[in-house]
Amino acid sequence: MIQPSVPFQPTRRAFLGAGLCFGALGFAGQAMAATNAQRLVAAARRQIGVTLRYDPAYTVLPFPNGDVDRVKGVCTDVVIRAFRDALALDLQALVNADMRANFGAYPKNWGLGRPDRNIDHRRVPNLATFWRRQKAAVPVSDKPADWRPGDIFTQRVGGRLPHTGIVSDRKNTIGVPLVIHNIGGGTREEDALFAHPLTGHFRWKV
Repeated sequence: MIQPSVPFQPTRRAFLGAGLCFGALGFAGQAMAATNAQRLVAAARRQIGVTLRYDPAYTVLPFPNGDVDRVKGVCTDVVIRAFRDALALDLQALVNADMRANFGAYPKNWGLGRPDRNIDHRRVPNLATFWRRQKAAVPVSDKPADWRPGDIFTQRVGGRLPHTGIVSDRKNTIGVPLVIHNIGGGTREEDALFAHPLTGHFRWKV
């Protein structure tokens, strides 16, 4: 379960940032899948002890490959950084390109009339839309065996706050995969895959 020493306490600021979270991964060949999945999980794990706090503040970013200071971030940043470090895929640029071409397909939760490359890729609903448009969605399942290392999950915390992270290659004592995520106290590897209602399951084909 999520460590009680770092409770998730939704505030208005956290709620705005909770839209800044998401994710996905999958591969064409079995050998390629194992290699890339391991790289993705390892890249996410390297963020533990580096990203130490949850900070959803809006930040003007360089483009492409923009990022806030790695000492802080939100749940989506775990996924974004892992994909950049492991697979050289820049979700900031990829999401921005798709939103510029298909803005009407994306959520209008934030009242924007055009893409914002500083924040769009850091919002869970936008990332989820991007993955689905790229045909990366797979069925959401409550069976541990259906989740592979490197998969991306999305959840709804408290019934309203979107959250995301990466499925680990480690499991708890009954075989449920751990996850690597930032839900309030920095990047951590925890037993939390089924801690909140699941809303999405993704594997990105590379």
